[in-house]
Amino acid sequence: MSTDRTALFGAREGNEGIVRCDACPVLCRIRPGRSGACSRYANQDGTLIRTDPLVLMQRTVEAGGETVPFLEGSEDWAGGLAPREEIFVSAIGAGTTYPDYKPAPFIVGSRHAGVDTVTVVTEGIFSYCGLKVKIDTDRHLGPETAAVRVDGEQIGHVTTAEYGSQMLSLGGVRHLTGGSKREGNVTCASMLTLCSKGAIEVSIDGGATLVLQAGQAPIVDGVPERRMRVGCGSAAIGIFAQQWHGHVDEVIVVDDHITGVLSEHQAGKCLDVPPTGIRVRGRRSTPGRYFQVAHPGNGWGGTDIKDPLAVIESIDPKTAWPGLRLLMTSTTGEDHLYVELDEALRPVPVPAPPAVLKTVERIGENCEPAMTSILFMAGAGGSLRAGVTENPVLLTREVQRSLVRVTIGGAPCTLWPGGGITVMADVLRVPDGAFGYVPTPALVAPIEFTLRADLYARLGGHVDHAVPLERLLADYGEGARREPWVDGNPWPAAN
Repeated sequence: MSTDRTALFGAREGNEGIVRCDACPVLCRIRPGRSGACSRYANQDGTLIRTDPLVLMQRTVEAGGETVPFLEGSEDWAGGLAPREEIFVSAIGAGTTYPDYKPAPFIVGSRHAGVDTVTVVTEGIFSYCGLKVKIDTDRHLGPETAAVRVDGEQIGHVTTAEYGSQMLSLGGVRHLTGGSKREGNVTCASMLTLCSKGAIEVSIDGGATLVLQAGQAPIVDGVPERRMRVGCGSAAIGIFAQQWHGHVDEVIVVDDHITGVLSEHQAGKCLDVPPTGIRVRGRRSTPGRYFQVAHPGNGWGGTDIKDPLAVIESIDPKTAWPGLRLLMTSTTGEDHLYVELDEALRPVPVPAPPAVLKTVERIGENCEPAMTSILFMAGAGGSLRAGVTENPVLLTREVQRSLVRVTIGGAPCTLWPGGGITVMADVLRVPDGAFGYVPTPALVAPIEFTLRADLYARLGGHVDHAVPLERLLADYGEGARREPWVDGNPWPAAN
C-alpha cells in the first residue's frame, strides 16, 4: 500500500477504527486492514490511504548547446553534456476531489524551457464517459444502431461506418445509470477492461460476435481479421487501373458500399479501356460506380456474396467477345477470381497469369493490418474543474483557447469543439493501470491540466495549494511508481 497522501479524505467513525471514505458518492465504511468497494482506498491503522502508488513519468532529454571539456586533457570525457531527466506528475494514483469543493490532490509547480508552469492532477470520477471503438474490417457486424451486448446486457450500439472500418459507441451515462443495476455494472466492467487494454466478447443484435482488444486484430465470428481494405471498389479501380492495363480487359472490385467496374470508370476511360458489355447488378451511381450490388454480409468486400459471378447481371453479346479477360477481386485482395469468356460468352475460371496475380498481391500489400482501436471519451465536469479553480468557467475558456493542455495519464487528448471540456484519448497511449472504477457505477480516469503559472494565478487557481516539483519528489518520490514516458506523446509543458 502507498503512503498516506489523502488527508483531505475520510473521517473516523466510532471506536472500532472504522473510516468513512468520501472519495466517491458510495461513502464506504472501511474497517482496519480492509479496502473499499473500489479497492482504490483502504484503512491502514485508522488512516485512509490510496492503495495504488502515485505514478511519475520520466523522460531523458539530451543536453544541447556548445560544450567544452571540464578539465583539459581529460581522457574520459566524450565531448557531450550529461543527459537531463524530466519528471511529469501524472494523475494516476493521485486521488480525487470528491465531493467537488476540494482542491486537486496535487498542484505541481515546475519550470520548462525557462517558463514557470503548473500541472493540476486528479483522478476524475466519470459517469459521463464512453468508448469509441474503431474496428478495421469490411465484414458486416450488424445493422446501424443495433444493440451491442455483453452477457445479454446492452452496453452500446453500432454507429456509422467509416472508411475501411466499422464503428461502435459503447458506454455512456444512459447505460451506466439509465438502465438496470446489472446493465450499469456490466457496462462499467466492460469499459474498464477495454480501457485497461484487455479483451471482451460482445454480440451484436442481428449481427456478429466479436472479440475486441485495443491494439489487436478484431476477431469476427471466431475468425481474426487480417487486412484493412485499401479503399472502396471505386478507389481500388482508380489506384490500380494503370497496373491492370494490358493484362486484363475488365476488372470488377466487389464492395458492399461502392463496387467499381474498370471499363466504365473514368480511370478506364482515360486509359482507353474499351467497353466490355458486362453489366453489374445494383444501382448505378456514376460511371463505373455501383451501389447495393448485394446485401451486407461476411462475404466478398463486406457483402453476402460467396460466388462473385453473382454480381454480374448480364453480358451484352454485341459488345463482349470470346476470350475476354475478367478479374474479380475484393477490396483487400483476400478474395479474387480470374475468368475468360468462352465462345458462348460464359465466364470460365482459369489460372490467373503471373502479371495479374502480381496486381492482386499489390492490393494486399497496400492494405494495413486490421486493428481494434479504443478511444476513451469523457466530459470534465464540476469535480474536476472546481479542483483547479474556484471559477470553473475560466478554466473551460482557456482550455478551449488551447492555453491549457489537457492530458489523460500524460496521453494527448483530442478536444471536441463547442461548450465544456469534452476530450478523447487513445487508451494505447495511456500508461498501464491508469483506469479504475467506483461502484456508482462510473469509471475513474487520470486527468491533468498543464498551463503557465501566471495564467493559473489569473484564473483564480488554488495557488496556495501548489507545491514545487522538488518538494513533491522529496515527500512522495520514494513511494511513487516510475514509468518511462510513452514514446510519441508530446511533453505536456512544451509549447
